[in-house]
Amino acid sequence: MVRLSKYTQLGQLWRGGHPRSYTRGRASYGHNAAAFGLRYGPPLLFATATAGYLTSSSSPVASLRPTLLDAPDVSSWSPYDGRQQQSHSTSAGAAEKKINEPESGASGGDQKPPPQTRRVVKDDDGKGTKVEDEQSAWQTITKKLSNTPSVSSIGDTIVDYVVPSWAQQLPGFVRKLQSELSMAPGSLAEEIWYEANDPEINPEITWDASVRVSNDLCAEEKQFLQKRSIFTKRALARYLDIPEDKIHPDDVPTIAMCGSGGGLRALVAGTSSYLSAHEAGLFDCVTYTAGVSGSCWLQTLYYSNITQRSHARLLHHLKHRLGVHIAFPPDALELLASAPTNKYLLSGLVEKAKGMPEAEFGIVDLYGALLAARLLVPKGSLSVDEYDFKVSNQRRYTDNGSQPMPIYTAVRHEIPLAEQIDTKDPIAAEAKARREAWFQWFEFTPYEFWCEELEAGIPTWAIGRRFENGKTVWRENGLALPEVRVPLLMGIWGSAFCATLSHYYKEIQPALRALTGFASLDALISERDEDLVKVHPIDPAAIPNYTLGMRDYLPSTVPESIHQAKNFQLMDAGMSNNLPIYPLLRPGRDVDILIAFDASSDVRTDNWLRVADGYARQRGIKGWPVGAGWPPEDETAEELGQDLAEAQAKTEAQAQEKVEQAQKKDASKKNSTRKELGACNIWVGSTEERTSEDNPPESKLIEDDWELMHPEAGITVIYFPFMANPKVPGIDPKTSDFMSTWNFVYTPDQIDSVVELARTNFREGAERTKRTVRAVYERKKKVREEREVAEKERRRRWRLRQGYGSGGRIGENHHGDHFS
Repeated sequence: MVRLSKYTQLGQLWRGGHPRSYTRGRASYGHNAAAFGLRYGPPLLFATATAGYLTSSSSPVASLRPTLLDAPDVSSWSPYDGRQQQSHSTSAGAAEKKINEPESGASGGDQKPPPQTRRVVKDDDGKGTKVEDEQSAWQTITKKLSNTPSVSSIGDTIVDYVVPSWAQQLPGFVRKLQSELSMAPGSLAEEIWYEANDPEINPEITWDASVRVSNDLCAEEKQFLQKRSIFTKRALARYLDIPEDKIHPDDVPTIAMCGSGGGLRALVAGTSSYLSAHEAGLFDCVTYTAGVSGSCWLQTLYYSNITQRSHARLLHHLKHRLGVHIAFPPDALELLASAPTNKYLLSGLVEKAKGMPEAEFGIVDLYGALLAARLLVPKGSLSVDEYDFKVSNQRRYTDNGSQPMPIYTAVRHEIPLAEQIDTKDPIAAEAKARREAWFQWFEFTPYEFWCEELEAGIPTWAIGRRFENGKTVWRENGLALPEVRVPLLMGIWGSAFCATLSHYYKEIQPALRALTGFASLDALISERDEDLVKVHPIDPAAIPNYTLGMRDYLPSTVPESIHQAKNFQLMDAGMSNNLPIYPLLRPGRDVDILIAFDASSDVRTDNWLRVADGYARQRGIKGWPVGAGWPPEDETAEELGQDLAEAQAKTEAQAQEKVEQAQKKDASKKNSTRKELGACNIWVGSTEERTSEDNPPESKLIEDDWELMHPEAGITVIYFPFMANPKVPGIDPKTSDFMSTWNFVYTPDQIDSVVELARTNFREGAERTKRTVRAVYERKKKVREEREVAEKERRRRWRLRQGYGSGGRIGENHHGDHFS
């Protein structure tokens, strides 16, 4: 039976780091669980976990404790020559300065790396031959992998219904991995661990790193922005057909492009949209890209050597790799057990097991390895590129500014500690806990792993090592662990199956209706929904907490759990918002135009743009277009009449009165100017200072370009929802079975249909998008010119006040001689 995770949700979901009552889970929650059950893996996970939960006699609140999450640190480096770089950002403030101070005896702000020594084991002949192995790396991981959920405990009938045949082979799959990764002499695991301690192969293990405490962008990203501006200016000139020498650098809008979560649907549709933007010349104008879940996989592949920074090659690669399920054992085992792919795919597991023996291993870790085996290995070749397995290596394509900077996202679910709950009034305390649970956003870039709420980050190449008091904790051999590998991160970015039991049930309820006894099961689960919303049946993956011992340097609002947890437990950011909007609103990135390609499972009800309203208010972000997104669907008179009939209204008069009220609302709704969104939708915010505490008026859809020209205009949002188009008949993301978020197999023909739909939707909005970019450019140009004119006038008046005329000081000739 599945062991219930200690990680519990003692409250309603907070979205974007702020309290929000949970209204509806995204339809793609749990979509990545398909890797463990195609269409019926999530029902298996839910049924197993729920069975254990509902039969427990213990109090859910008293017996369950939250598992805590972790965070990172950052510093400069020279990426490819293997030399340690010690420069730290000098603009971070007093706290950053104190954290980055050298140890006593160090000079010039540089801390020397520790001695590079190894402990060796003597053979019988007295010669040292291998690194000492205090504890078998695989002893740790195999115990945990062998304890992965067994399907037999939930009954043969349910197993036959919800478990595909390949999933029933998982125990044999794990056993083969155990054999392959034993730490026996000459084994693969021993080779991996030896190379993990080799500075020539992993130079970052000798580099020092400190936690950077600052809300400012890191120095490397600032340098990237300078380099990227050269390319975006050139690209904007081509895109808008303006001579490059006529464009002032200050007038070039900062454009960010983002994709949504949604598994393979988001991966394929997002790639198609990005390809269309690239062909139109728009992608080259982009400074940042950002992703959630499947869109993170998109970015990973785009910056790999498999695709060579070509979205067309990426689609070609997907056609060859998505025809077989990600976790289909024969193919997965061939790649995970064959050289040379096995070493790169499994290095992260061995390094984590050996370097973090207390870390929890589970489905997310195995899932990441399977994802990488399917997506990071080119077809027809067992060759892989080692540079594709570290995110920091992607700076090869961003350091010179030639490519946009990718932002990957994950969240930590913060739940108030039981010790902080007032036991005098447990009911009120539990209600408070529900209100006070929220998600903390973490971002991964080629330069830094950073968390906004912690106001702290570390270099990306330092993810995976331990930190204490803001500094690297060196291992006994004087080395750090290598950077966490991409397979584990791919699993984290797409780990929507770490959702709560309540979310699982909403997702798999239709699949369970055919089961005998469903009605009684449904009633039982519904009664316990308040408890199920607190439980995560699948543990998130763990990454070391880089802020341990830094209580005095972090904001006072940082929860107590951060100061105690050894590891951050991170999961799919789509649990908070299925669009990665928040990192793009970070001060310093100063995004003018945000282009969002939303391939969520039901864009009409998953209104992720509107979810960002609360975040913008809480963070005091000026210019966000409040109210952007799909118009709310009010309940019609017909729907209300059905509801009343089901609820058995007390009197016919009461029912009739309610229906009449709804009919009046229907009439006003029909006369409303609000309308359904199309393929391309545009909103713009305002930076005007408000004079009242009332909520700002909701933004309206932009109909004419002049509406973008107001000098107080703020962030412009261009929104492309992935939805059916009559020009592409026979395909609808909402009804086409293969585009279900549970599906992890796409045929080449299905990929072609998704590509055609996404490209058709982009074409319908391509010209309008170009006009919008032109309008924002012209607005910035006009504002700059007016500012320059005002500055010249200010200086002229100042000169006059100082007694200067047009040719010099009054009372002087042109030689400066005084006259009367």
